[in-house]
Amino acid sequence: MGKTPVRMKAVVYSLSPFQQKVMPGLWKDLTTKIHHKVSDNWLSATLLLGPLIGTYWYVQHYQEKEKLAHRY
Repeated sequence: MGKTPVRMKAVVYSLSPFQQKVMPGLWKDLTTKIHHKVSDNWLSATLLLGPLIGTYWYVQHYQEKEKLAHRY
């Protein structure tokens, strides 16, 4: 009833130094892909980015106004 050790072989995955194309399709025509996504979903992009950019602009304006408040 004793257990005998069993040799296990390890599987090692690696990239060949001569073949480094891991994700070639990811960067191919990136600008076309972004343009297609934005043009198809321009309303959603506007509704997402509008409040974010507006909030950022408001905070920057408010901070600048606070910096200059002591001058008046």
